[in-house]
Amino acid sequence: MRIWRKVTVEKQIKQHADNWLKEKYGMLTFDDYQTSAKGTAIYPKQYSLMYPALGLAGEAGEVANKIKKIVRDGEGKMPPDWKEQVASEIGDVLWYCAALASDLDISLSKIAGQNKSKLEHRQKNNTLQGSGDNR
Repeated sequence: MRIWRKVTVEKQIKQHADNWLKEKYGMLTFDDYQTSAKGTAIYPKQYSLMYPALGLAGEAGEVANKIKKIVRDGEGKMPPDWKEQVASEIGDVLWYCAALASDLDISLSKIAGQNKSKLEHRQKNNTLQGSGDNR
């Protein structure tokens, strides 16, 4: 009974914190964003997985292209809105990540948590650098 109460209290605290962040900063949780992205995901279901994976690759290329153009044209100076331009492209990458995660029926929060754990493990084992999935 006590464990149930502790979990319930922890969930209430997390929900309160999430709501405060949303109200104060307009911030979304990964899962809120993923739910919102589902509402704008318009592509044939037979292309689930393929469509968002290809879109993700294309948008990641657009991020790289923006950086390339800043390097090429910047002459050591960044355009005043370069951060906003790159951030906009990163937002498109995030949308495709959300769509792909939804097609896989996995929450972005779970993916982020798993990735965080993996990187912490690698950092603890001093294996952040190197190659291979099982470091």
